[in-house]
Amino acid sequence: MTQNLSEQLIQSLKEDLYTGELLPGSSLMSQRKMSEHYGMSRATVREAVGLLEAEGFIEVQHGGKTLINNLLEHYFDLPLEGLGDNLEFQMQVMDVRAMLEGEAAFYAARRATDQQLQALTLEYNRMQQRGQRETTLAKAKEDLRFHMMIAESSHHLLVISFSQIFYSRFFNAIYGVLSRTLKRYGRYPDGIRAQHGTIYQAIISRDADAARNAAVEHILYTRRHLEGEPVDI
Repeated sequence: MTQNLSEQLIQSLKEDLYTGELLPGSSLMSQRKMSEHYGMSRATVREAVGLLEAEGFIEVQHGGKTLINNLLEHYFDLPLEGLGDNLEFQMQVMDVRAMLEGEAAFYAARRATDQQLQALTLEYNRMQQRGQRETTLAKAKEDLRFHMMIAESSHHLLVISFSQIFYSRFFNAIYGVLSRTLKRYGRYPDGIRAQHGTIYQAIISRDADAARNAAVEHILYTRRHLEGEPVDI
């Protein structure tokens, strides 16, 4: 009976991970709280947690804190030093961002909870209130925070997991794109701020196709800057 209950708990937690209810990098509730929440004994919960750790889904740290692993992490250990300032590599990063953020916006428009939409609204409003005096680094982090919130609202495990890794591993290239744009034009293009608004409105309206198109165009707009094409800023 204990084995069956522990298997049920494992399956329930895996389902929460697959559907984005549990986010990679977040903490799992304590075993005591899980025992109370699921109405199972501490021994059953402890067994389930041990099996999940053995399978690589979670990591139990010293002190009892349990972190949910990003299952794609081990597949992206690439030697990338020195590529952040390379124009060709920056263009490739933009290509992948267009695909990734388009899908993230699409699924966020379809699947985001009301609570997630409220959090996205708060973040979007904060973005509008921040001034132009921010450093390039701060702007890059702000941009990725907005897009990571969209990814986390997609309830799509691969979109969430890959976004976390991609934004972390390729941050220097993403930062380099913005820095290169600012040096060329002398300011943060107005079009980017407007595009954030278009993406946000499409997601809030739950218009998945419009959200995808807006997110893709947002990245391609910046890519055209890099290519030196004439664009409105």
